[in-house]
Amino acid sequence: MQDPIRPDARGITTEWGAPQREPELKLDLEQLERILPRYEGPGPRYTSYPTAPAWNEEYGEAQFRESLGKIPPDRDVALYAHVPFCDSLCHFCACNRVITQKPELPARYIDEIQREIAWIREAIPGAPHASQLHWGGGTPTHLTTDQIRTLFRALTEAFPLHADAEVSIEVDPRVTSESQMDVLKECGFNRISMGVQDTNPKVQQAIHRIQPFDQTATLVSQARSREFESVNFDLIYGLPYQTEASFERTLDEILTLQPDRIALYSYAHVTWVAKQQRGFERKDLPDPSSKIRIMLLAIRRFLEAGYLHIGMDHFARPEDELSRALADGSLRRNFMGYTTQQGVDVLAFGPSAISELQDAYAQSERDIQRWQEAVSSRGCATLRGHVLTAEDQVRSWLIARIMCHGDVSATEYSARFGGSLKHDFCRELESLDPLQADGLVEIDSDGNLRVTPLGRLLVRNIAMAFDAYLAEQQRSAKPLFSKTV
Repeated sequence: MQDPIRPDARGITTEWGAPQREPELKLDLEQLERILPRYEGPGPRYTSYPTAPAWNEEYGEAQFRESLGKIPPDRDVALYAHVPFCDSLCHFCACNRVITQKPELPARYIDEIQREIAWIREAIPGAPHASQLHWGGGTPTHLTTDQIRTLFRALTEAFPLHADAEVSIEVDPRVTSESQMDVLKECGFNRISMGVQDTNPKVQQAIHRIQPFDQTATLVSQARSREFESVNFDLIYGLPYQTEASFERTLDEILTLQPDRIALYSYAHVTWVAKQQRGFERKDLPDPSSKIRIMLLAIRRFLEAGYLHIGMDHFARPEDELSRALADGSLRRNFMGYTTQQGVDVLAFGPSAISELQDAYAQSERDIQRWQEAVSSRGCATLRGHVLTAEDQVRSWLIARIMCHGDVSATEYSARFGGSLKHDFCRELESLDPLQADGLVEIDSDGNLRVTPLGRLLVRNIAMAFDAYLAEQQRSAKPLFSKTV
């Protein structure tokens, strides 16, 4: 496979991520601004297919146990623990979190999650090992050092880690202490992700997240001195009071810290999920044109700095595991975003956590009290789930190819599933004609599909063509998805 093409001398990329067949196609801001109104509506992020609104509550504890029992004894697993606690509420956040200063809540959480780990382990045959472990939140470093050790021990005693496992955690620089960093290193964490969002004080005040740049830089220094393999940043564009000039200064600052990976998220204004977002007055948010210019500014800066575009909103250094996974075809997408190692079952623990198995998804109770009560009484808190049909699995593969690799091969489709991509998905491919006309995707006479560099900005819209559940979901009066840009 050829090396990805670098930005040209003007700082505008001619290719991103996986190599493409026509290296002269470049991002065109005027074209993007012209077509954006047709594509900026709501759409799934495709961290799963089918997406969560298609799941049902008829899938419960018995079905989850049955799915767990199908995991082959010699197959590796990935582990995810959701730690929902935060000291304070960030007003942009739509994650499942519990704002608390009460020590008894995390203490009970630690007790109950150990029960949940034991229940899931008992349901799985053999002695599976873990090739990945990730803690998200919330704020995992809301836990004390002893609680961190306890949770880590419970997970790794049930599912021993491979020596080369990826062991990652999300941290908040505002609350993470040096002693916690020592314990994380002691446990074996080797990747650390920290929310930065924006370094501008006015923006930070508006989103209720005061985090001076020096605070972030100090935590990065602590991570580097302890030889964490990877330090990753989350940024958000489209926040209140952001401008191109202000975000350029944010980029200037964060690039001096040389993060290994960067996630550049679009601010999702989802007030039906995060009611505190209603405090953002419309006049405070960048207009759509400004938001897209901020996004393209960041993309150009990352590419100029040597990062590769992994997919949608993720960037990584060329030597990073994500970049290698993109190159060798093992990149995958799940509820943690873009990650490595295809074909690995994800076992998830904690309130709202989602397990992704070969033939099913299973989500636990979102409310922490209901989760605790269910785990205490049954060992399991399954709220809803979905068993994949044969058609689901085909469409899941197609959407994953689009989201992760930007192409679908008709030959590979036939080898995997039989039949013809061109004929089996004739209507879906034809529905992409307007996107072809706008330069987002190319489809040849055999049905081979290629996402262009411009299209990778709107890859969710391309994947939506293959979603069999979406039309009915779009008829719902209740909003379900954030905007695609």
